[in-house]
Amino acid sequence: MTYNVQIKVMPLKDLLDPQGKAILGGLNNLGINTIQDVRVGKHITLQIDAASEEEARKAADEASKKLLANPVMEFYEIEFVN
Repeated sequence: MTYNVQIKVMPLKDLLDPQGKAILGGLNNLGINTIQDVRVGKHITLQIDAASEEEARKAADEASKKLLANPVMEFYEIEFVN
């Protein structure tokens, strides 16, 4: 069976996000002052061929740990979609 999986990778909350700060500065320069913080991450979609949802989750978790996210600086969340 094929599972559609979305992985959200974001910087750890305690770390500075230079891209987010640059975007926030740009928004302020445009006069959009109601936004207080911006965090920039990655949204990755995978199609996984697996026998079960548990196997698909394991594959997505392994891919995230080994390649898609840097655990020193980022966290990730796995979500199954239809």
